[in-house]
Amino acid sequence: QSCLPRAPRRTPHSRPAPRGAREIRVAAMFAASSATVCVTQGCVLRGRGVTRRGHSSSSKKTPTTTRSSRSLQINAQFSVSKLTSVLAKKTQGDLDRVFKGTSRTREKLSYMDEVLALWRLDDLEDTLDELEETLLSVDFGPATSGKVLDAIREKVEKGEIKTGREVKQGLKDAIVQILESANGGKAGAVPLNFNEKENEPSVVLVVGVNGGGKTTTVGKLSHRFAQESGAKVMLVPGDTFRAAAAEQLATWAERSNGVMAQYTEGMKPGALCYRAVDDAIKAGDVDVVLCDTSGRLHTNCDLMDELVGVKKSIGKAMGGAPHETLLVLDGTTGLNMLNQAREFHAAVQVDGLILTKLDGTARGGAVVSVVDELKIPVKFVGVGEGIDDLQTFEPSSFVDALFPENEE
Repeated sequence: QSCLPRAPRRTPHSRPAPRGAREIRVAAMFAASSATVCVTQGCVLRGRGVTRRGHSSSSKKTPTTTRSSRSLQINAQFSVSKLTSVLAKKTQGDLDRVFKGTSRTREKLSYMDEVLALWRLDDLEDTLDELEETLLSVDFGPATSGKVLDAIREKVEKGEIKTGREVKQGLKDAIVQILESANGGKAGAVPLNFNEKENEPSVVLVVGVNGGGKTTTVGKLSHRFAQESGAKVMLVPGDTFRAAAAEQLATWAERSNGVMAQYTEGMKPGALCYRAVDDAIKAGDVDVVLCDTSGRLHTNCDLMDELVGVKKSIGKAMGGAPHETLLVLDGTTGLNMLNQAREFHAAVQVDGLILTKLDGTARGGAVVSVVDELKIPVKFVGVGEGIDDLQTFEPSSFVDALFPENEE
């Protein structure tokens, strides 16, 4: 891939692949995945800040927003091990939320039960073709669907699978194995990477495209960290481009009992994040720093370079930071998220994925393709708009929600 110096006009986006015949859908997908070109999107870079053409960078100033003046006490009850432990635990309420949030994808996959109810060994290939169609309908992708069904075919030929129920269980096992492959084959939730050094905060950088739900996700993460482990969380408004992004984050800070980093409108995102991390270190009582960032198209080279600069600035403020880089993926985008994940991972080395808006889509299978190709683990999944609707991702629970057992 090569970055063009300056495109005279916007590169038209390809239209979504038709949902009709499988051949058309697969062909369109291959075309989309092989034709990613970095272009600029009508923005003029000023240093590391970004302003749209035709708009003045000297927009009205807002007063500097500072952290709350209330004294911050050292939180003796917080520990990294405690936070890691509580995030890994799944309550029945968590499982119920995941089940409810995957209803649309599960509804499409339910056709599989009708196919398997008529299972006959003599019709193996026809049955596998129908199962493949069903997996593709929820955006599992051709490569991942083929891998899953090859595993079923191999077990049937060995005599390990003989009934429709065993076929379904084999499908579930194959998908769980793909999701767990990003964690070295280990079962259970993948823990976040935290700073183990005494008197230093853990820094988490949250990235993604426009409209994926990054700021909301940062707020929900702050709530989880504070509620479940008593962590003192600093929220950094690194989205310096979107109007009212800082105000939105400040609202989340108030709701989650977090503190806002100092910022002034017009600051470059790299400088803002550097100062926030430096302030957190000096304060000595901040446990986790959550850095929000501006949404950006993965095809825009200038903005992706800016993101690389933000990560380097954080590293200059604290060696080894950020300790975790999380990519937020909008579940409604389906297999388009695969190209997004490729480009963000190439730029900033993503440590984990957060799948949002899962409750509003029937394309939840796409995340399995992302994990299958890039071996990046899913760490959280958003299944609603409520403050408690960001759930720790656990592969077996997720697959059970997609393929529930039928009552006989």
